[in-house]
Amino acid sequence: MEIRVLDMDDLDLLLKVEPGLFDRPVDADQSRAFLRESRHYLVAAVEGGRILAFASGTVLLHPDKPPSLFVNEVGTREEHQRRGLATAVMRRLFDHARAQGCKGIWLGTEPGNLPARAFYRALGGQEQDFTGYAWDGAFDT
Repeated sequence: MEIRVLDMDDLDLLLKVEPGLFDRPVDADQSRAFLRESRHYLVAAVEGGRILAFASGTVLLHPDKPPSLFVNEVGTREEHQRRGLATAVMRRLFDHARAQGCKGIWLGTEPGNLPARAFYRALGGQEQDFTGYAWDGAFDT
């Protein structure tokens, strides 16, 4: 098993992902755009040419503060859950973001997603009082 930051050389690996890992089927154009962008990170647990878990993030820039990482999504194949893969990809994502100059890391999840909330707390995250807003169906599944 290898935990690594994917780049354009991994496009074919990403395009081979079977349904069930990401929320939706992997899109070739979106994958190319994501991997090409230097401030988008995708860390994967890879074994036998197959992605078993991943965490993705995007660096946010501000004119008045240092860069921060927003964690976009975390996923583990159901048959590989509870084996530490999500922890491994998240820690690698955090390390990579910090090495690239990010001073803060944050994410959001639904209040009722108790397993995710427990997982993020176990990683050392501090729960924040936060209200989110969405436009144009951005969070529709």
